[in-house]
Amino acid sequence: MTGPLALLDSASLYFRSFYALPESMTAPDGTPVNAVRGFTDTVARILTDRRPARLVACLDADWRPKFRTDLLPSYKAHRVAEEVPEGSDVEVVPDTLTPQVPIILELLEAFGLATAEAAGYEADDVIGALAVHEKKSPVEVITGDRDLFQLVRTDPTPTVVIYVGKGWNKAEILGPDELAEKYSIPAANAGPAYADMAALRGDPSDGLPGVAGIGEKTAAKLITQFGSLQELIDASTAGDSRVPLKTRLRLTEAADYLAVAPTVVRVAADAPIVQSRSDVVPSEPADPDKVAELAERWNLGRSVERLLAALPKP
Repeated sequence: MTGPLALLDSASLYFRSFYALPESMTAPDGTPVNAVRGFTDTVARILTDRRPARLVACLDADWRPKFRTDLLPSYKAHRVAEEVPEGSDVEVVPDTLTPQVPIILELLEAFGLATAEAAGYEADDVIGALAVHEKKSPVEVITGDRDLFQLVRTDPTPTVVIYVGKGWNKAEILGPDELAEKYSIPAANAGPAYADMAALRGDPSDGLPGVAGIGEKTAAKLITQFGSLQELIDASTAGDSRVPLKTRLRLTEAADYLAVAPTVVRVAADAPIVQSRSDVVPSEPADPDKVAELAERWNLGRSVERLLAALPKP
């Protein structure tokens, strides 16, 4: 096995497929299958263009983990459709996307492609844990969200993020140098620096308020100057003259947020992963009959054909 380990941010990919393709793509019974077909085509492109030897489709066991909301109640709060006091809150998901997710999982199972999740954790944490503990192969993280830029690194295992926020044809391959250039942060620790910058800047899409008055450029400049968020906070607390007075006041006002933000933002690399099967990309489907049945039942013909053709030759 000479190819990389591909880690798929599955929800990110099928959400983007859902919005990129028309709901007029339907099964014979009228069920929209645009997300299924788009996701399947994306996996086929990954196998064809990146030639990974191993692949894991990573899943959200809990899209809004309690350990994060206990620290920061605003985390993803705007996406909650229904609160569940003793379980996972229900996320706002389009009605026509929800029934497509089980089809995607069935198709991955029939093809023999691995999935992984961790109880009480997000897919980001699963990806982070798999990437951080990988010792054999370079890692390629495929996602449409910026949160996972924090995993970019050179040592001990090279890890790049393939960012598909604008679609596969406009994918950006971000290693340390590319991430450093994109955000004006140091290449030597681009991944951790991005996480610190993101905590300082905030992210409204995830309910992270950030520090008032500190935008992306200022956050990047401060993290680059001081080396890390903690070193910036320590310098500010000590009255370091390199920290402008206005910035010191802003950091002080945001002290409660900054005390919890790093834990909320950073992936939990100790997530207890449960993986469905071997992550080796198979040369043929695990269950060809099931693949054929799913293709016919859900009108996935061309997409399934492309994924079949993308499997490595034995």
